[in-house]
Amino acid sequence: MSSGKKSKKPPPLPLTLPNSNPDDLWLPPHPGLGMGPHPGTLQLQPGDVMGPPLPPAIIMPSIEDLVISDVDDEQRKRLEFFFAQKKQLGELKTEEDFEKISELGAGNGGVVHCVRHLTTGTIIAKKMIHLEVKPAIKKQIITELRILDECNSPYIVGFYGAFHSDGEINICMEYMDGGSLDLVIKKAGKIGEKYLRKITYAVLRGLSYLREKHQIIHRDVKPSNILVNSAGEIKICDFGVSGQLIDSMANSFVGTRSYMSPERLQGSQYSVASDLWSLGLSLLEMALGCYPIPPPDPAHLAHSFGPAFLEDPQNLVPSPRTPRTPHTPQGMNKTMAIFELLEYIVNQPPPRLPGRVFSNEMQNFVDICLRKNPAERPDLATLMGHPWLRGVEQDTTDVARWVQEVIRLRHPV
Repeated sequence: MSSGKKSKKPPPLPLTLPNSNPDDLWLPPHPGLGMGPHPGTLQLQPGDVMGPPLPPAIIMPSIEDLVISDVDDEQRKRLEFFFAQKKQLGELKTEEDFEKISELGAGNGGVVHCVRHLTTGTIIAKKMIHLEVKPAIKKQIITELRILDECNSPYIVGFYGAFHSDGEINICMEYMDGGSLDLVIKKAGKIGEKYLRKITYAVLRGLSYLREKHQIIHRDVKPSNILVNSAGEIKICDFGVSGQLIDSMANSFVGTRSYMSPERLQGSQYSVASDLWSLGLSLLEMALGCYPIPPPDPAHLAHSFGPAFLEDPQNLVPSPRTPRTPHTPQGMNKTMAIFELLEYIVNQPPPRLPGRVFSNEMQNFVDICLRKNPAERPDLATLMGHPWLRGVEQDTTDVARWVQEVIRLRHPV
């Protein structure tokens, strides 16, 4: 960014449930959210199916219950429809309520299926997480997940409910027919800058909403946790509301990618700055069409982006190598073992967008997200005022049409 001048704070973030009488609000215990344990909330009784007892009536939110600001008419209509669906579904309790349609994705966190609710016909995305933990822990996870009922924003994937059955946690969420952005990359190859601007703005709005309204840090920003639909909506999911779930899954990582910031890999606490590193790395991956660490071979990028890539001599400088960086034929992407990858993230310069192919503003945005020192990364409000995102709300780029075109693509490129 050109100066140290503080940018204008963005408009208030939308949609938070009211709390006219704090004494009437039951809050799940979650030290990480600063609520502290509430007496009696985890006194489990024999026969409890869904965890500790709740107040006598759960009032289903409606659009009138929400404090609305900066939500357009279309967003309002969609939220009204979502609340109507949620009310019709009622409390979700068992696997037998659903008919499986297809598998949407699988990873370390579990398997996500597209399912149909048999009674209402509602299409839902249901994530199933298998955990080897005691029944009381599963009940606590379900209890903690109920805070998702209060997370209502146009930039957050809607939550229908959660239950456990047959040793598995089931989380029922709004179905986004365009899928997650990691799958979009597989089908479309890469994502253009004009769409990445819209995606980035939506992610920042979602992160800001979670932080300001619920004191939640996402903890797992990556392309697979950003979803799109054919209405042009862009929403984030899988944020860390359940301390028990985070702890229970802490040792389940297997894979060849990491979106974790250098400070987290070195043992520091999570912060919003850690999420911004993950956002910067995700932007690079979506823009290049491949995971950016170690940086892809220049020959591969030249083939992908054409003559414009070759106009900047800096684009042809080979990336740093560690002693164990694998040697591969020219033009191919390198694959690192996970420990080598983590060492690279901590010790090597952060990856960058190539010049001439992307705007200077986007290059700067990614660069400041990927500063190694978290104290040097800007806050959410500053990023939302960054020159790259100037005028993004008025931008007429048709995300809906783009998603519809991606949905029609049958095979990965």
